[in-house]
Amino acid sequence: LRDAGDPVVHAQFYQEEGADELAMLDIAATLENRPTRLEWVRQVSGVINIPLTVGGGINSLEDIELVLKAGAWKVSMNSAALKNPELVRQAAREFGSAKITIAIDARRNKEMPSGFELVIAGGTKPVGKDAIDWAKQCEDLGAGTILPTSMDGDGTLSGYDLEFTKAISSVVKVPVVASGGAGKLEHFYEAVVKGGAQILLAASVFHFRTIRIKEVKEFLRAKGLPVIL
Repeated sequence: LRDAGDPVVHAQFYQEEGADELAMLDIAATLENRPTRLEWVRQVSGVINIPLTVGGGINSLEDIELVLKAGAWKVSMNSAALKNPELVRQAAREFGSAKITIAIDARRNKEMPSGFELVIAGGTKPVGKDAIDWAKQCEDLGAGTILPTSMDGDGTLSGYDLEFTKAISSVVKVPVVASGGAGKLEHFYEAVVKGGAQILLAASVFHFRTIRIKEVKEFLRAKGLPVIL
């Protein structure tokens, strides 16, 4: 893990750059077995007026309520949903499907029917479950968005895992977020056209100023894709 800096400073910068939404995923929360840092959520939501998705350390309906009250627009769950799928159904019923994103981390494994195995704990722990089957199950439970990340490519800047993204977007009707591996402008375009993603998420290329958000939007618009400028 690399320290990407103060989340509040980044949040303000990304909004000014033209981001449509922000995702604040506290990966360490799950690894350290602690709740999401609500103070971070309050601070970040207090300086932006675009939707904020928060994930990491969310394990119960109470956790979801606290995060939403702290200023998040949506929550993202991963390990907690896998441990207790009924939580997804309850959360969708309580707060609405639009508020519930399920993050699905996977690695390639030929022994799985789809070739992709679910992993948890920041991608370190395989769980022996097919990632594509799980995505469909999450949609059936009421998830409003699916956020798949191929841990094989995350942070590499070598491009989104189009095969994984497409495998999920072809079995669910809810929006799919392309995540993990964006390194150049073409990668964003491919995620939509080849991967079937409706939402594009990137971290490293923006954190370290390799690409600017405005560049991505202008590139996609020039290619004929609908974007909010």
